[in-house]
Amino acid sequence: MQFTHEHQELQRSLKRFIDAEINPHVDTWEEAEIFPARELFKKMGDLGFLGLCKPVEYGGLGLDYSYSLMMAETLGHIHCGGVPMAIGVQTDMCTPALARFGSDALKSQFLAPAISGDMVGCIGVSEASGGSDVASIKTTARKDGGDYVINGSKMWITNSLQADWMCLLANTSDGSPHKNKTLIMVPMDTKGISVAKKIKKIGMNSSDTGLIYFDEVRVPQHYAVGQEGMGFTYQMMQFQEERMWAAANSIQSLTNCIEWTIEWARERQMFGGRLLDNQYVYFKLTELKTEVESLRALTYRACDLYIQGQDVTELASMAKLKAGRLMRTVPDTCLQFWGGMGYTWENLVSRMYRDGRLASIGGGADEVMMGIIAKTMGIHPGKSR
Repeated sequence: MQFTHEHQELQRSLKRFIDAEINPHVDTWEEAEIFPARELFKKMGDLGFLGLCKPVEYGGLGLDYSYSLMMAETLGHIHCGGVPMAIGVQTDMCTPALARFGSDALKSQFLAPAISGDMVGCIGVSEASGGSDVASIKTTARKDGGDYVINGSKMWITNSLQADWMCLLANTSDGSPHKNKTLIMVPMDTKGISVAKKIKKIGMNSSDTGLIYFDEVRVPQHYAVGQEGMGFTYQMMQFQEERMWAAANSIQSLTNCIEWTIEWARERQMFGGRLLDNQYVYFKLTELKTEVESLRALTYRACDLYIQGQDVTELASMAKLKAGRLMRTVPDTCLQFWGGMGYTWENLVSRMYRDGRLASIGGGADEVMMGIIAKTMGIHPGKSR
């Protein structure tokens, strides 16, 4: 995959936007444990950043997925993990199925304002009893007349405290757990929806995360995305893009972490010389850089094949697994080289150390990724390619 002049121009525009509109406010948003999503998303929507790959007729730019990957990577310049994650939820996690399978009416009502930044979206899959194990979710949507009546809860939902709508996965029948689920668009101001609490996390502090309850929440059945009973399949398709997005977003963050540490080690004097002059230090930094570049190559290859229409479940899972591991090992190694300064709250490497831990959990845990890869390899017990 080769970035063109158009990719690079968009990348430069987004980097300028980050430097002017996001990074100057990150420390304030981190302390407040929330950022103004509607205000920021509107600015991004006005510049076209929220609909790069979405249909032109609904306000998108109609570009291929490589542009979304480029955007995800560029968002790694943001000095925290919470804001990029929230943006990614809007662009690559709660809208792909809607854009691909939603009716024209649903796309006009929910997708178009998400692209313009006039609405904030969230994705409602995870529950206290089922995060990575999507098939085990308990939330139900029974039919009553022309409506669905939704009961249950969703947990760890990014953007949910500010969202205007949720793309919710619910059981709509008693059949097979892989064929009884439907994605349903749910306005968050619907009667019966309540925010049980704002979840306090060890990282990603600027991103709001909620526990949401649904008590006899009534929405029209035509709010279903695509075919009833196909929700699990649609969500698995969304996961391909979400996992590539997560891997791409990690690349620049990891690169920054290494570069910040090199700058520190070059200036830091100890035992009569520079920290960087210790062979262990510069050898370790070269090793980390090599690992990041291997992640880049894997992620780009997955994207290239995806654009060609191939199933990249295996490669996307590998990239997500690799990114999750590196988001743990790179900040941890770099923090050690910062010594006491690395253990301070405001240090960017320590923030990345806290934020990056989610990468091995959210969007499918490492163990789930390995299970998927084992199945595609034909080595999972009882499973074959």
